[in-house]
Amino acid sequence: MISKFEVGGIPGLIVPTTGSMQAGLGFRVGFVDEPLARRGITHLIEHLALHSVGVADYHYNGATGVEFTRFHMQGVEKDVVAFLNGVCAALRDLPMSRLAVEKEVLHAEAHGRNAPVSEPMWLWRHGARDYGAGAYPEWGLPGITEDDLRAWVDRFFTKENAVLWVAGEKVPAGLELDLPSGTRQPLPPPSSALPSTPACFGGSAGLVAWDTVVPRSPATSVFADVLERMLFRELRQESGLSYAAQTDHRPLGRDSVVITAVADSLPENSGAVLGGMVDVLAALRAGRVDPADVTAMIGKRVAGLRHSDEVAARLPIQALGLLAGREVCDVEEQIAGLTAVTAADVAAVAADAWANGLVMSPSRADHAGFTIAPQESVAKVDGTAFPALPGATALLVVGAEGISLVEENLLTVRFDECVLMRAWPDGGRQLIGADGTVIWAEPTLHRAGRAAIAKIDAAVPGELVVAEAARAPEQIPQPRATAADRSDRVAGIQGMVLFGVLTLVFGGFAALLLVAFLTGTEDRGPLLAIASLCALAAAGGGHGVRRARYRMRYGSRPIER
Repeated sequence: MISKFEVGGIPGLIVPTTGSMQAGLGFRVGFVDEPLARRGITHLIEHLALHSVGVADYHYNGATGVEFTRFHMQGVEKDVVAFLNGVCAALRDLPMSRLAVEKEVLHAEAHGRNAPVSEPMWLWRHGARDYGAGAYPEWGLPGITEDDLRAWVDRFFTKENAVLWVAGEKVPAGLELDLPSGTRQPLPPPSSALPSTPACFGGSAGLVAWDTVVPRSPATSVFADVLERMLFRELRQESGLSYAAQTDHRPLGRDSVVITAVADSLPENSGAVLGGMVDVLAALRAGRVDPADVTAMIGKRVAGLRHSDEVAARLPIQALGLLAGREVCDVEEQIAGLTAVTAADVAAVAADAWANGLVMSPSRADHAGFTIAPQESVAKVDGTAFPALPGATALLVVGAEGISLVEENLLTVRFDECVLMRAWPDGGRQLIGADGTVIWAEPTLHRAGRAAIAKIDAAVPGELVVAEAARAPEQIPQPRATAADRSDRVAGIQGMVLFGVLTLVFGGFAALLLVAFLTGTEDRGPLLAIASLCALAAAGGGHGVRRARYRMRYGSRPIER
C-alpha cells in the first residue's frame, strides 16, 4: 500500500518493501522546459550535483528526462540520507569549477548515445520547442554560464517543485533536504507543428513507426498492449515481414499519453510492413477486437501490478505524477480500472488514436489515409536578395521579419519564431524556427554573403545565439565548379593549343640562349636579356595553358569567393 508523507514541505510517497532501501528525489523540470538555445542545461546541473556527492560503493545515479529530473539511490538508510541531503546541498552551491569539465563529459556522453528510433517523431509532431526539444542535441551547452545555472536552479530545483519517494520499511531519519523555496512549475502545453492529422513523413529504410496522442485512461494502456500483440502476430508470425514489432506507452503532460508502435523490416519490405500496420489499426478502430486478446493483456498487467518488485519499480512514476498534478492510485484501484476495460473501449481508443496519428515510413503513406506533413514553408519574407554564386544553387533573402532560402523547397524562419542560431567564426549560421525549419546561411555561397550575415546577426537576439568552435577548412561549404558549355570547351582547347605552342617555342629559345650564354666567350649581356624575355614568355604561356584548361572544364567565369 502506497502512503503519503512530507519532509520539510516536500511531498513524498513510501511503499513497504524488504531488502535494501531505494529512494529518490524528483523535480518537475526536463527537456520540455529548455529553450533550444539552452538545450542541455538541466542535464548539466544533474551532472554537477552528482559530482559533489562523490564516489561510493553503493548504487546511485541521476536522470534527466522529457518532463522530470531525478536523483535516486539504493543502499542502507544512513547512506540514502547522506546521498539525498548531499544532492540538495550541491544544488544550492553547484561546483562551478567543474563547469568546463562536465560540459566535455556531456559531449562524450552524447557521442555514445543511441537515439530512440521514435525521436524524429517528436520533432515532426512538436517542432523545436517543448516536447520536440528532446529530439535535438544539447546545442546550448557552449553558451551556458554560471549565472544561467543559478537562475535555472532557483526556478526549478526548489522544495515546492520537488517530490520524494522511498521503497523500504520506513521514512529514513535525518532527511533535511535543504532546498530553496520557489513555486511549482506546471508542464507546458504541447505545441504542434502539424496542420492536420493523421499525417506522415519520410524515414530511414528498414523502419516503420507510428505514434499518437490520446487521453490517459486504463483503456489506453490496454489498447497499446493489444496493438503490440496484433502487430507481432501479423508482421512476425504470419507474414514474416518484421523481426521486432512492439509498442511503447508513456505519459505526455497531465492527462495524455503517447503511444508509439515500431516495426523493423528489410528495405524492400517497408511498404508491406506499413500496409500491415495500417490494416491492424483499421481493424482495431472498426471494432474487430478479439476479446481474448483484451483479456490476456489485462491479465498480464494485473499480474505485474501484484508483484512486489513491480510496485517498487512503479513508485517513482507515481511520485513524479504528483508533480504533474496526477492522483496517486494504489494497486487495487489500478487493477479495478484495468479489469473494467472491454473490447469496445479498446476500439474507441483506436479511433481516437488513428485521428491523431503520425507515421514515419521510407515508403509513401499518403495513399493510406495520411496527409504528408509540410516539407516547406508557406511564404517567403520580403527583403534583400543575395543570389547564389556560380556553383551554388540557393537564393538567400534577408528581411526585417526573417530569412528565406529558396532552392528546391522554400524555407523561412521568422526572427520572432527563431529559437536558436548557431554561429561559426567563418560566418556560417544555422537558424532553427519554432516549427523545426532549419536554414543554413553560408557567406561563401552567396554574392555579398558577408553583408547578409551582418543583417542576420543584427536581427537575432543575443540570447538565442550559440557560438560554435571554428570549423576545419574542408567543413566550410564552397560553391561547386560548374561544367563548361560547348563554346567554352572549344575555346579552351584552342587556347591550350595556342599557349602550348608558345610555351614550347619560347621555352626552347630560352634554353638555347641559356646554353649559348654558358658556353660563349664574347659579350653575353644581350644573350642573357633575350633568354630572360623568352623565359618570361614561356611562363606566360604556361599560365595561359592552365587558364585554357580551366575554361575547357568549367567555363569562362572563374569561381567567385
